[in-house]
Amino acid sequence: MKGFLLFTFLFIFGVFGHSQISYEKGYFIDNLDRKTECLIRNLGWKNNPKVFEYKLTEDGEVLEKTLHYVKELGIYNKVKYNRFVVDIDRSGSLLSNMDTERRAKYTEEELFLRVLVEGEASLYMFDDGNLRRFFYTVGQSEIEQLVYKSYKSTDYKIKENNKYKNQLWEDLKCSAIQMSDIKLLNYSKNELVRTFVKFNECKKAVFTNYNEKQSNNNFHLTIRPGIKTAALTLDNGVNNNRDAQFDAKTGMRIGLEAEYVMPFNGGKWAIILEPTYQYYEAEKQLERYYVKANYKSMELPIGIRHYMFLSKGSKLFLNGSFVLDFPSKNSFFDYDTVSDVDMRYSPNLALGLGYKSNDKISIEIRFYSNRDVTKHWQTSKSTYKAFSIIAGYSFF
Repeated sequence: MKGFLLFTFLFIFGVFGHSQISYEKGYFIDNLDRKTECLIRNLGWKNNPKVFEYKLTEDGEVLEKTLHYVKELGIYNKVKYNRFVVDIDRSGSLLSNMDTERRAKYTEEELFLRVLVEGEASLYMFDDGNLRRFFYTVGQSEIEQLVYKSYKSTDYKIKENNKYKNQLWEDLKCSAIQMSDIKLLNYSKNELVRTFVKFNECKKAVFTNYNEKQSNNNFHLTIRPGIKTAALTLDNGVNNNRDAQFDAKTGMRIGLEAEYVMPFNGGKWAIILEPTYQYYEAEKQLERYYVKANYKSMELPIGIRHYMFLSKGSKLFLNGSFVLDFPSKNSFFDYDTVSDVDMRYSPNLALGLGYKSNDKISIEIRFYSNRDVTKHWQTSKSTYKAFSIIAGYSFF
């Protein structure tokens, strides 16, 4: 069953995921300062792009440009990149590749930098795998890297070069920015953006905060009621008279899902966590015994979701989860004249396919791999099979 769920997940992801192409209104400016209005394929770049695809019309041919021929690239109301030749320090931040020198080591490179704030003082960002670097300009100054570097000292301690704080204190002179603000400033996108916004506001400069245009709410809470159809069997292994095969039963389930949409790749990937209460109750008259199955538990699916956009406000999704399961103390097989068999923790896998409208209303069908709730008993084996139909309403 686990193999079937994995195969199904990969098949659906391959069919739908590969077919998705989102082209959005944008533009680029070439080396001759010619501006081309077009539709740009929005990949929600995690790493700064070196090449991009575009179309001149909705049904037009897919074309391609590289950064060597384009000095500016933008998707309206979302993101903007400018090309620069910069000195960049690529020193590693992991212990395995960390440098032993405090000073930054620069190489000259031609890069697309993502514009975060553009104004009297402008802030740019470069991402490449685990490497993140920020650059800035003030007025007509040349672009310069804000320097932050972790390094190993001679006594094998991890130390930091926080030159960026001195750079900002020297170049962002304004009554709204105090030395105490700079001392507490981390080398992070949101904190640096706030500082550059504060400086431009202090100078009463005209500026654009592109980071604000990208800062959609990536965290969602969804109430998820539904029905769950399940069947349960018990194989005693020693006494066949205690074997029981219970009928499929349909019961209620209720969950609260927390979803974090990853801030790259166009919002197509998310991490999900959904504490869920579920129960199964059935009874069976055996040849020698009468037995009841009482199974109540708190499930905790932890997984990954992939969205497949159909149109504005309409999308399919596919998620795979590892499901932790915590039965209540009252979960057991209750025999009338012999000892009971209790149920305990037994994780399994789940695969869900659903539809979501306007980031509010959703519906999902979810299948589960088999679960053995008596595997702690050496002589017993159980099989719990289930699938759910789940409705959802996002209130945050």
